[in-house]
Amino acid sequence: MTTHHAPPIGALLRDWRQLRRFSQLDLALEAEISQKHLSFIESGRSRPSREMVLLLAEHLGVPLRERNALLLAAGYAPIYPERSLEDPSLDAARSAIDLILRGHEPYPAVAVDRYWTLLAYNNAVTPLLGLVTDAELLKTPVNVLRLSLHPQGLAPFILNLTEWRAHLLARLRQQVRATADARLGELLGELMSYSHPDAGTRHDAEAEAAIVVPLQLKLGDTTLSLISTTTVFGTPVDVTLSELALETFFPADTATAAALHGLAAGSEATA
Repeated sequence: MTTHHAPPIGALLRDWRQLRRFSQLDLALEAEISQKHLSFIESGRSRPSREMVLLLAEHLGVPLRERNALLLAAGYAPIYPERSLEDPSLDAARSAIDLILRGHEPYPAVAVDRYWTLLAYNNAVTPLLGLVTDAELLKTPVNVLRLSLHPQGLAPFILNLTEWRAHLLARLRQQVRATADARLGELLGELMSYSHPDAGTRHDAEAEAAIVVPLQLKLGDTTLSLISTTTVFGTPVDVTLSELALETFFPADTATAAALHGLAAGSEATA
């Protein structure tokens, strides 16, 4: 039987420092500690206090989930709770999410977690889900990126699939770099494996540099052109809220705005 031991706290902090491209001196100056003390922590010669772990994690921009892991590695209990959105203590946050989603209609909006799991969506998203031909993609938990890029998902209906695919992959790469999350890395590998006839690295580079990449979607006889914004909770101290994002889509032209208003009016008439 093989026993797997978690890396020591010093090695983990060193990995995060290197991931952020900080030298020991850079981090020591940022955290206002001596470089020698930091060196001793990373080498295992000194055990950091809980406050020191949190201080270094703050200056390294470590996400809350990974801060809990650092605390555990240092021998301390995690301090950031991870509650379900259904937890009564998150009632205010859940109400805010619902308010944003409903208030954004007739334009599409979704709430997702770190792994792009679909947590909630408004009525404007329903017609888009109706385009998906593989029912397996709509089984809970639904992954928004998988739904978007899968050949039996929305991909056949995205007119600028090359650019949109590159945009989504670029965002996910940035997320992998920021979190060092292996599960996100696996998702990236899966999405990149989907067949796409024009998926060159040239387009990936273009998407990284683009200011705004619209989503151009064919919905029946209508072409929708949408631009998106991302909203997150400010200064969260709960893992769930820290990883939650609201993706809201706006019409990029008057024709799209009119089409979405028309779809909403039609849905209300048949309700």
